[in-house]
Amino acid sequence: MEAVKDVQETTAADLGSLLDDGDDATVKLVAGDTRLLAHRAVLVARSPVFAAMFSHDTVEASSGKITIPDVEGPVLRQLLSYLYTLQPPKLPGMAPQLLAAADKYGVTGLKATCEQQVAAGLGVETAVAAAVLAIRHACPGLRQAAVSFVKAHTQQVMATQGWADAVVNHPHDFVEFTRLIAEPSVERSSPAPADSRPTTTTADTHRQPHSQTPAAASPPTAAQHSSTAPPDDDVVSRLRGLTTEQKGRELIDAAKEGAIRRLRAVLAAGADVRARDTFKRDTALHWAARKGCLQAVICLLRSGAEVDARNNWQSTPLLLAAQYGHTEVVSRLLDAGADKGARDGDGDTPLYVARVCGHQEIVEMLT
Repeated sequence: MEAVKDVQETTAADLGSLLDDGDDATVKLVAGDTRLLAHRAVLVARSPVFAAMFSHDTVEASSGKITIPDVEGPVLRQLLSYLYTLQPPKLPGMAPQLLAAADKYGVTGLKATCEQQVAAGLGVETAVAAAVLAIRHACPGLRQAAVSFVKAHTQQVMATQGWADAVVNHPHDFVEFTRLIAEPSVERSSPAPADSRPTTTTADTHRQPHSQTPAAASPPTAAQHSSTAPPDDDVVSRLRGLTTEQKGRELIDAAKEGAIRRLRAVLAAGADVRARDTFKRDTALHWAARKGCLQAVICLLRSGAEVDARNNWQSTPLLLAAQYGHTEVVSRLLDAGADKGARDGDGDTPLYVARVCGHQEIVEMLT
């Protein structure tokens, strides 16, 4: 084990030197006035988003230039450093910005580390911002920690500038935040240590087997019962005040998190079930299928979601459910008429990705 650790540390140091030297770097990353050179192979290996850019006919692939919007130069430098060395930066003050960047580019190890750092720094002045950050970037551990902190210090937190800023700058996220703090407290696990989480993620264009162990059966909880209850009228009323774009984002976020009651509330408030996210143009049904949330899939289909919707990579919800091994979701999508022969941008079918990923039961369903 010691020898493996030494090799890892040496490799990290070597790659860090390669970043500093810039030898044979062929990709230019641009964030505002900051220009950084990087090696395509490193970007592709570490980030599924960068991998997708270079595996398709994109402007970035042909020009070798990637513009990084909404990321400041120092944050980009830390993100790039992590991609080369896998060594988390020890800059807690930059953790919120790094978390957002890591989430955007699918760098799950860095995102988990930043989530831990933000949670460790919770205070009266920062708790609301942390909660909004967690809601925006689907960090359930940080979200629970921030919400619990606010519940314990409600009066002090409401008097802060952070509270006022969240109301003005993030109104749709603030609506969800107020819903969470109004809910009865439920015991949940705290964020797992960063080193226990995966440091890589699988892009739709890089098929890898996924092993899944069913959780042990447990009695229904109050939270589980709440997922089947009708949406709260007050929540629906608040959501109706959002713009069409904001409702669409709420719908996508609810599907990402498997938040069924919230999903129903957003739909009841008039969200367009055809809404898409900004990068891959995934619909809520794409996300529900990818996450394996059967209730969300059923809810979205009943609300008129397009069963064979295509994202930017031409992936359908059925292909994603087959890739990630969600047997019940595959069955429900097939019952809804999903096209078993639909091919993505690489020419892969749901049957092909299920076979490559080792999901034999799904292979049999699709044969």
